Order: sequence, then C-alpha cells, then structure tokens
Amino acid sequence: MNGVRPRIEIFRPFGEAFDLTNKILFQPFDLKKWLVIGFAAFLSGHLAGVGFNFPSPFGNFQSHRTTPEVISPHFEQWKPWLVVAVVVLALFFFALVIALTWLKARGNFIFTDCVVRNRAAIVEPWREYRKEGNSYFLFQLAVMFAVLLLAGLILASFIGLAWLKQGAGETGSITLIGLLVFLSLFWVSIVIFVSIATYFMVPVMYRRRCRAVEAFRDVTRLIWHHLGSFFLLCLFGMVLILAVLMIGAIVTCATCCLAALPYLGTVILLPLFVCLRAFGLLFLRQFGPDYDVWASFMPPEFLPILSGPLPAPPPTTPEPNPPPEPPLPPAM
Repeated sequence: MNGVRPRIEIFRPFGEAFDLTNKILFQPFDLKKWLVIGFAAFLSGHLAGVGFNFPSPFGNFQSHRTTPEVISPHFEQWKPWLVVAVVVLALFFFALVIALTWLKARGNFIFTDCVVRNRAAIVEPWREYRKEGNSYFLFQLAVMFAVLLLAGLILASFIGLAWLKQGAGETGSITLIGLLVFLSLFWVSIVIFVSIATYFMVPVMYRRRCRAVEAFRDVTRLIWHHLGSFFLLCLFGMVLILAVLMIGAIVTCATCCLAALPYLGTVILLPLFVCLRAFGLLFLRQFGPDYDVWASFMPPEFLPILSGPLPAPPPTTPEPNPPPEPPLPPAM
C-alpha cells in the first residue's frame, strides 16, 4: 500500500458483486454450470434455504397407562448398554463434525475458485488447493476447540457468579450483573472477530498460496489497522443476513419447502450465495494487490466490471499527403 491508506467503500463492492453474479450465472444461463457451482457452494457450507421444523403428532398416540408397562422392562434390560450407546453416539457425532468441517474447508476454496475464474469446476480446484484447504481445516479445528474451551470457562464463570450472588447484597448484585454483561459482550466480540477473520482468510490463502496461520496474522493486522471499515462491514453484513433469511423464507414457501432441501435449496438460492461470496472478495480487493484474487488472473468478461470501461482507442488522424515530386527535366 506504500503508506497510502486506500479508500474503503461498502456499497460500491456490493454493486459490483451484483453485476458479477449476473455475469457468472445469467450471461449466458447454463443449467449445468448452475448445478456444478451449486455443488461447490454446497460443499462450502451453504446447505439449503431456510428450513422449518414441523411438530410431529405421532408421539401422542401412546397412552400414559401402557407406557410404563412397555418401556420400563426394556429400559432396565438395556440399561447396562446405555453408557456404551452414549459414548458411541458421541464419537459418531464428533467424527461427523470433523468430516463436515474438512469438506467445508476444502469446499470454500472450490467455491471461491468458481467465482474468481467464472468456471464450473470441482476436481481441478480440489486438487490445486489441497494444501491450503487442509491447512485451513486444521486451523478451524484448533479454533473450534479453543472456542469450546472458552465457552466452558465462561459458563463456569456464570455458574460461579450466580452462586456468589446468593450471599451478596444489593451492591454486590449490581457488580455481578455488570460482570455477566461484560462476559457476554466479550464472548460475542470474540465470535464476531473469529468469524470475520476466518471468512477473509480464504481469499488471502487463495491469492498468496500461504498457510492458515500466516493468513490469520495478516487478516488480524488488516482488521486492526482498518477497524472502522470492518465495523461498517459488520453492520452491513447483519442487514444482508436478515435480507437473505427473508428471501430464503419466501422462496422456501413459494417452492413448497423444496428450497429447504440440501443441495436443491443451494441451487435455487445460488445467486444469493454467489453475490455474497463476490462481495467479500471485492471488499477485500480494495486493500491492495496483495488482497486482490484477480491480480494474477482476470476473465476477459470481468474487465468492464472490475476495471471500469475499457478505454476507447485514440482517433486515427489521416496522414498528410506526400508533397508532389518535382517534374523530371526534359530529355535532351
């Protein structure tokens, strides 16, 4: 950046992201391209639209009189295996979370590549960004454990403060409530910071082909030096999230809950996901060439959007007519 602070905007990158989404998905419209990019978005964590949980009435058919007679003997019979079943289910859930986190980490680079290069490809970016995706997965795993540990400490603090509050007076109660509010705000701030940092780590790693720790340090410095811009981004991001939830709910109702199905809902709502991913890339692009994912490659069809209108060729001026040659002397 050479010591010059760039002018960071919010609405201009969003307008460019809207035009870029139109260029990727609608000019021209290709169903096969939609399905492939939708699968990439599905791998990156965009599972479906807004789902609804309908209460099930089937549990009300059993009478309360027969329930103890039927369930109690079976429960006593399987009681020794209850601990084993809980441990197996916990291990299965843990393995499922790890597998989904790994797929999401790898899918983030695939989806980013589809948006950057305007192509529908899965296998090639899966192989090309294997090291970056695995590094991002390990970093997310470490962050997940750290966040869970922090949540446990805060929960223990809540329980300890609630226990101390029983014997505290009015002044002590006010102090304890203030501490609870502080811990809650601290937790929310940590979650927002980690979410923003991990989100922008993907384009940094995609651009520089670096490891996750290096990208995290870089993004952290960037957020610290441009705290106001990222604060405005958070506010605008909240508005976008509410808009996406509203659109997802409307589309889900209009499609008879088809948009709530995994992958199918991702394909239906693909313009939203592509626009949001393009908005993040275009916002980060304002901080200089080191954060521009199109610095080394830009599809020709993106030039009018990302680089402004192409300059018109200079007008050609007709060459002056050469002076007439002097007449030859008469032959002797």
